[in-house]
Amino acid sequence: MSILPRMNRLFQPDNKCFDVAIDHGFFNELSFLSGIENMKKAIETIVEANPDAIQLSPGQSHILQEIKGKRKPSLVFRTDVANVYGTKLPRHLFSQLVEHPVEQAIQMDASCVVANIFLMPDQPEVYHDCIRNIALLKPECERYGMPLMVEPLVMQANDKKGGYMVDGDLNKIVPLVRQAVELGADIIKADPSDDVSQYHKVIEAASGKPVLVRGGGRAADEEILARTYAIMQEGASGIVYGRNVIQHPTPRKMTEAFMAIVHDGADVKKAMSILK
Repeated sequence: MSILPRMNRLFQPDNKCFDVAIDHGFFNELSFLSGIENMKKAIETIVEANPDAIQLSPGQSHILQEIKGKRKPSLVFRTDVANVYGTKLPRHLFSQLVEHPVEQAIQMDASCVVANIFLMPDQPEVYHDCIRNIALLKPECERYGMPLMVEPLVMQANDKKGGYMVDGDLNKIVPLVRQAVELGADIIKADPSDDVSQYHKVIEAASGKPVLVRGGGRAADEEILARTYAIMQEGASGIVYGRNVIQHPTPRKMTEAFMAIVHDGADVKKAMSILK
C-alpha cells in the first residue's frame, strides 16, 4: 500500500512538518515528566497551538484522538520503549518494540510510526535490538501503507556527562542516518550536529528522505530559535521538539514561533517577536 495518504496528513503542502514530542513518559525517567505531569492538559495546550503533529506513546494517544473536530494535529505513534536514559544505567539495557505496533497505530489513526536506532559506546546489544526493531517494523509498514520514521541517535558514553547526552559528531551522525535510510526509513528524525553549518551533509546522507531535526534538552529561547532557523536553511524538512515546547512558560507561543520558522521562513527576530 502507498504511504502517500498518511504522508500528506503529516506534511503540509510546503513539504515541511513540526512534530511536538510528548512521549517522554514512556521511558521511566522522572526528569522527563517536567511539563507533562498532566498529559491531558499538556496535549490540549499543544493542540490549541496547532502544530502539524504530536508524538505520543500507545497508552496516551487516545487523549489526542478523543478531541472532537477535524482540525487537530496528526498522530506520530511511538513504537519502542528503552531504558537507556538514566544517570545510572541498569545492569541490562534494552530497546523493545510494543506488540503489533503498526496495527496499534492504525487503530489510533496514526499518520506515522517512529522507532530509535541507538548508537551508544560499548552497548552493541542495544544497537542490535534497534536494528531488529526496524527490520520487523519495515515490512509491516509496507503492508499497511504506514510511513516509518527512524530516529538514529548517536549518544555519548553515559559516564562522560551523566545521563542521556547526544553526540553531535557529524562523522558519526551521517553514517547512522544513511543506515536508517538503507533499512527503509521514510522519514529521518536526527540530532543537530555540533557545527550546524555543515548539516547539509546529513540531508545529503538521507538520500531524499525528509529530515526532521530533534531539539534535545531545554535551551534558551534565542538559542533554540537561532538553531532552528539555521537548520532549516541547511535543508531540513522540519523539526521534532518536545522539552523546548512543553517545558516553556508559554508552550502555545513557542509552538507558534517554531511554526513560523518552519513554514514561513521567519528569522530569529520575527520568531522572538511572536514569543513576546
